[in-house]
Order: sequence, then structure tokens, then C-alpha cells
Amino acid sequence: MSNKMWGGRFTERPDAIMEEINVSIDVDRQLYAQDIAASKAHAAMLADQGIISAKDEKNIKAGLDTISSEIANGSFDFKRALEDIHMNVESRLGELIGPAAGRLHTARSRNDQVATDFRLYVRDYLDATDAALTAFQRALVERAIEHAGTVMPGFTHLQTAQPVTFGHHLLAYVEMTARDRGRFADARKRLNESPLGAAALAGTSFPIDRDATAKALGFGRPMANSLDAVSDRDFVLETLSAAAIASVHLSRFAEEIVIWTSPMVGLLRLSDKFTTGSSIMPQKRNPDAAELVRAKTGRVIGALTALLIVMKGLPLAYQKDMQEDKQGAIEAFGALSLAIRAMTGMVMDMVPDESRMKAAAGEGYATATDLADWLVQALKMPFRDAHHITGRIVAAAAKAGVPLHQMPLKDMQAIEPRITAAALAMLSVEASVKSRSSYGGTAPKNVLAQAKAWLKRLEKERKLG
Repeated sequence: MSNKMWGGRFTERPDAIMEEINVSIDVDRQLYAQDIAASKAHAAMLADQGIISAKDEKNIKAGLDTISSEIANGSFDFKRALEDIHMNVESRLGELIGPAAGRLHTARSRNDQVATDFRLYVRDYLDATDAALTAFQRALVERAIEHAGTVMPGFTHLQTAQPVTFGHHLLAYVEMTARDRGRFADARKRLNESPLGAAALAGTSFPIDRDATAKALGFGRPMANSLDAVSDRDFVLETLSAAAIASVHLSRFAEEIVIWTSPMVGLLRLSDKFTTGSSIMPQKRNPDAAELVRAKTGRVIGALTALLIVMKGLPLAYQKDMQEDKQGAIEAFGALSLAIRAMTGMVMDMVPDESRMKAAAGEGYATATDLADWLVQALKMPFRDAHHITGRIVAAAAKAGVPLHQMPLKDMQAIEPRITAAALAMLSVEASVKSRSSYGGTAPKNVLAQAKAWLKRLEKERKLG
């Protein structure tokens, strides 16, 4: 016997393998809330347009509310033979209210139904993700205020470059996260159009009101082309693209945490809350949370790549290939959500070793650029000449085995006679970071001002809702 929900033309059951490859309920059951919300909106519109009776609409709504409760409390019996969430809901609705359930599918198709459900699901995810990223930003900002003047090494090529502050480093991720939020917000704007009413691909002859269902579901407007409405998955791709970039940002920070917490580096400590031990080495404290955040980036990037490959050769309109749009995306969304929460927790948990940070900031002659800058400013020397002279002084200091700020003035003057004691005062790590007062620079006063501005901005966002 064929599937009773669509099998009027068919006289035989599908092969067991066909049923297995065709079924999607294991994944799309996660869209039940969106499916029920869209069905309620559709039923209300059908009644308003006189396509179904008010009594049928009332019974449909009551039945859908019952199904929602059953799914929420775990008593709903999902049937794989019914393939997907749409037919599972409709079948149960028929058991609850009888033939009126069959009228719900008037003027719609599973094609526009799933497109609508998944848009609603992704939109809900985007809203939740923005809230999570906002909390991550707030954690970063609060720690940046706390450590606006905590000196640490800044790196290029993973080599000590110039001193910065820990607060400045944290604010870099606040800025990255702001761009992530912007990308998600842009994706939400483009997503927020309703496919409902496009039916299978060509629209419908019933006098439906697509503006009404769009408004009821919080969409900005109905999608303007029925072919595009059922076949578009740009909204998933764009969200996954933004998610992949956000994951990369989290992964970069996670990598730094892994490096910094290593005993060989020792710039940072995490508590027992975000580390694990070893089954054989009792001394170990492993930064597993950070490592797993780093690893989950692959899941997100993989989901984006997989869906791009699924979509790249599909002609209009709907193709069953699109059933593969959900599993990877939903798993990727879950992975990113978990990673954001984990990173937020680690930001609040981390304890910088301030003395080690300060000592490391001065290693590798990190204030050499400050000496070159002094030569330019005080002696009006061309920067390239100053760079060359400073390099010779650094080489001499390295040969003598002394830090740059402890090199005897006379030894510096042997290389450049016009150097004065004022130059030595510029070569401490504190003086170095204090001098970087250009807009966006690492000077503690800059960092504090930027962090407080961010805190004010986030608080304003919170109040606006």
C-alpha cells in the first residue's frame, strides 16, 4: 500500500530502501514549532478568505495546539512511514479532528511549507545567536575594562612584536564579533520574506492572501516569485557563511587560549570548570573546551561547503536534493551555539598571569620600534635610517645579553652619538603601551575609553530590546 498522504496514483508500497532514503522526520521533527505556527497562520487566512469555514479553522487550531503539547511533552508518536514533520502533523490532526484536517493543505504544498518552516527556524536561530554573541561581547568588554592596563606581548608571526595590553587584545574580538553580528543581521533581513502560498512552484488558483500569512508569521512581505520561493536556499547558505566566519573568529581565540595556557608560555590559567585531566598523567590540565571550540569550526565550514555542493547544479524549482539542506545546517548551528557559550564561559573564567605577561612583553626586544620612533621624533632622522640604527643597537644588546632598556647609554651612543637618556625612558613596556595613543591604539586610556563605549552601546541595545 502506498503512502496515504500522497499515494493516490500509486498501487504498491515503496521499497524499504526507498522509504529509508526518502524519510526526513528524524531531522525535520526539530521544525515542529515552526510547522505548527505556519499551519495556524495558513488556516486563519483560509478562513478569512472564505476558503474553509470558521468552524474548521477553529478545530484545526485546537488540534494543532494539542499536537504541539504532545510533541513538547514527548507523547507524540512520530511515524517514519509518514516521511516528514508536515505529514506527521497532518496525520495526527486527522486523528484528532477528522476530515477537516484534510482542508488545511488547501492552496499549499510541502514545497512552500518546508521553505516557510525552515526560514522560521533559521530566523529563530539568528535571534538566539545574536543574543549569545551579545553576551560574549559583554564578557569580553568587562574583562577588557578590568585589564585595560595589563601589559602583554603583542605578536606577529607568533613572535613577540610590540607590547600591547590584554584589554586591547580582548577588544579586538569584540570588534570581530560586532562584524559577525552584522553579517547575521544582514542575513536575517534578506531571509525575512514568506514563501507560504507559493504552493508547489506556480502559485495557486485559490483567492489566498499571502500578505496576511506573511504578517502573521512576522515576515516583512511575501516572496515575489513562486519559483524562487520554493527553490531558494540562499537564506541557509548566507547564515552558514556568517556562522563559518564567526566560528573562525572563535577558533582563533581558542587557539590563543591553548597556546597561552601551556606551561611553556604561561600567560593564562583556566580553572577546573573549563579544563580536563588525563587518565594516565595526574599532573595534566588540558584546555579541552578551547580545543573543542577550535574543532567545531570544521563542522560549520563543512556544512556550508556541503550545502553549496548540493545546490550548485539544481534547476528550478524544488528538487528532493534540498531535503539535505537541514541536517548539516542544524548540526552546524548547534555547534556554533555551543562554541559561543563555551568561549563566553572561558572569557569570564580566565586568569591572566600579569607578571608573566609583563615579563614576556619585554622579551625579544619588543620596544625596539619605540627607540626607532624616538630617533625619528627627537633627532628628525628618516625612519629607514632610524630602523637601521636601532637594528644595530638591538644586535649589540643581544650580544651583551641585556634587555634594550638596560643597555648602557654609552654603548648606544657608540652607535648613535646623539642618543640621550630620554630615549631610555621610552623603552619600558609601560612607556611603550602608553605612547600608542593613536585612535585604535593600545594605550590604556584608549582601551578604557573604547571598552566603556562598548559597554554603553551594549546596554543601549539591551534596553531597546
